[in-house]
Amino acid sequence: MEDEQIKAEQKRVDRVVGWISEQIDTLREQTGEVRTDIVGIRRDFWDDVTVNFEDAAEAAETAASLKQQAEVLIEREHAHGRAERQLKLLLKLQQSPYFGRVDFTQETNGVGAGQDEPESIYLGVGSLLDESGTNYLIYDWRAPVSSLYYDYSPGPAKYDTPTGEIEGEMTLKRQYVIRRGHISGMFDTGVTIGDELLQEVLGKQSDAQMKSIVATIQHEQNLIIRNERAKLLVVQGAAGSGKTSAALQRIAYLLYRYRETLTADQVVLFSPNPMFNSYVSTVLPELGEQNMQQTTYQQYLEHRLGQSFALEDPFAQMEYTLGAIGQPQYETRLAAIRYKSGVSFMSLITRYAAALSESGLRFKAIKFRGRILISAEAMQERFYSLNRSLSLPNRIRMLAEWLLKELTDLSRKERKKQWVEDEMELLDNEAYMHAFDELRRKEQLTSDSFGDLDREKDLLAATIVQERFKRLRSRVKKLKFIDMPSSYRELFADQTKASSLLDGEESSIPEAWEQICGLTLEQLAAGVLHYEDATPYLYLKDLIEGFQTNTSVHHLFIDEAQDYSPFQFHYLKRIFPRAKMTVLGDVNQSIFAHATGGNGFQPLSELFTDAETEKIVLKRSYRSTREIIDFTSLMIEDGEQIIPFNRHGEKPAITVVRDKNEHIRLIGEKISAFRKDGAQSIAVIAKTAEESGEAYEALKASNPEIRLIAKETVTFEQGTVVIPSYLAKGVEFDAVIIFDAANDVYSQESERRLFYTACTRAMHDLHIFSTGEPTRFLDRALPSLTL
Repeated sequence: MEDEQIKAEQKRVDRVVGWISEQIDTLREQTGEVRTDIVGIRRDFWDDVTVNFEDAAEAAETAASLKQQAEVLIEREHAHGRAERQLKLLLKLQQSPYFGRVDFTQETNGVGAGQDEPESIYLGVGSLLDESGTNYLIYDWRAPVSSLYYDYSPGPAKYDTPTGEIEGEMTLKRQYVIRRGHISGMFDTGVTIGDELLQEVLGKQSDAQMKSIVATIQHEQNLIIRNERAKLLVVQGAAGSGKTSAALQRIAYLLYRYRETLTADQVVLFSPNPMFNSYVSTVLPELGEQNMQQTTYQQYLEHRLGQSFALEDPFAQMEYTLGAIGQPQYETRLAAIRYKSGVSFMSLITRYAAALSESGLRFKAIKFRGRILISAEAMQERFYSLNRSLSLPNRIRMLAEWLLKELTDLSRKERKKQWVEDEMELLDNEAYMHAFDELRRKEQLTSDSFGDLDREKDLLAATIVQERFKRLRSRVKKLKFIDMPSSYRELFADQTKASSLLDGEESSIPEAWEQICGLTLEQLAAGVLHYEDATPYLYLKDLIEGFQTNTSVHHLFIDEAQDYSPFQFHYLKRIFPRAKMTVLGDVNQSIFAHATGGNGFQPLSELFTDAETEKIVLKRSYRSTREIIDFTSLMIEDGEQIIPFNRHGEKPAITVVRDKNEHIRLIGEKISAFRKDGAQSIAVIAKTAEESGEAYEALKASNPEIRLIAKETVTFEQGTVVIPSYLAKGVEFDAVIIFDAANDVYSQESERRLFYTACTRAMHDLHIFSTGEPTRFLDRALPSLTL
């Protein structure tokens, strides 16, 4: 760059930063005044309200006064919130006002005067108007015109607006690195974001949280971010291709684009584990947006089923499939996982629910003080006497209404029982007076009733019974009278039921069905619900009781989607019926037992039409150095399709050890070496939680600051950690040490992707240890390793 150009650009930065600083001072003063107003309104709230309930007119005036004062307070609080958000944005812009510029001349097509000179468009994390309030000094990176920067090189270019497509000529595309108001780097670039800026960002040490680097969004990522058409957007991306980053910035874009109609609580992200939620939690706030709702699929299951069963989580299932090879029932369990995860089992559950509509639905008797008030048989008789053309959920609701009426009649009879008399006598004076105050409040006890001992006694008895029946009524309203565990169990108790329900489609039933039934009954009897049973159980429950749909959610994001089963995809579509879905994953990182290979997203095609679906494939990987990507791509089929970003580093290395003490000593030395080289985050990745625990115990003496990551860990922090392979998914580290890659550790072909996933967590350095002959997954890669 010419010195004059740099000086001119710095002069503009100085002017913009100066204007931002003025606005910050003004805004701080205003927020202080608004905060003072809020404190004053809250303090004097009741002094400024006229309270009088003497008659209806006075009561109405009091209500109006309260409403007016509350509205003033709400308006002030909203104004303060807006000012605080604007202040946070300005403070960010003060440090780095913008990161890109495009000069664009709009095509006139013979209409209007057009533009003789190109317009310079500067891009930042937020918009900024000049002193006149009419011209943009900075455009928000999500504004329609900003797509020019991400999608085009100098030459013909166009961008979409709400009013149509704008075409023209881009004459300049420039990037900046601005730190604390000073330009530390500036260069012109072509169609992709320049290597210089990417090199700077990717060459840094990893952070405790994922960062929002809007300056480095690539063209293919921009297609994901700005897609507004697809009801289903599928993103298949190689490890380190920026899938998650693009998804989070897509959320930020949608919240900006539809800011009048879309709020953060109408967007839900299903992430792989609680620690991942912590890892990505700062991205949206960095962009000035509120965080979307974040959860895991397991947390949703716990919310729905946690009170009924000891619910297995996916990581416990993973531990079993990795560590129980050769144990009794192991093959049966694998067969159960595969079958119960598929649409064939979903079809069986659907038919089973239809059969329960005719007969066989189980109920639980309503008991009170050790007595049966309403028997299960009475409920069953009543339920099957209802009009069978009505849906199951409608008939269940009608049964619930009947039960509530029955409880009302039974409560009247209960008042005459001796236990009620006993409880009345045991009431102390305070409880007695409280009961009568309640009766007076409900206008059941008038002044004429005082002195009428029988009337007082009847009313008090009614109050006592009503209080004791509250729990029964609550359980009826929550449909607790349905015996769901028994109803689900019946599907497996009669091993011929499945074939009779499928009516000639028995070929879809696995050969091990008899053994699967036995294993399922055994677990249900112990009060345990296997992970592969949780979604089918919940699906059956909702077919009977009615689906708990959430129609307020407009966008559903599923990260690490290759780990979801077809059954789970279908179920999520049922409970979020109005949501557009964005699913992100990598079939090469499918690590669960139900994974079916390269068609991991195929079940989604059954949920949306081809016209509603778009798929974007990200082949370029940015996380790791070229040396690490070249090495890890040799472990998997079609790995040569992964395109490494041109950032170089040390070759991965392998150390074969024969002695346990030497093994731990060498890992400790490698951790120290990585730290000396500047690594901020180092992961020792073991295969399972059990192996992680053993590695942690062995290493903590020489590395007292080392931490063990378990499935319960909810925060991601920098430092040195020991972590199971499957919990490291989606997270990156400066340096990765594979604890033990011996052939007897990673031996099953089903574990190839797990091993690949562990190795691809490394950004800068990867070192593999093996206690014996290395895993055969390295056969193709060994010649390229540093031994």
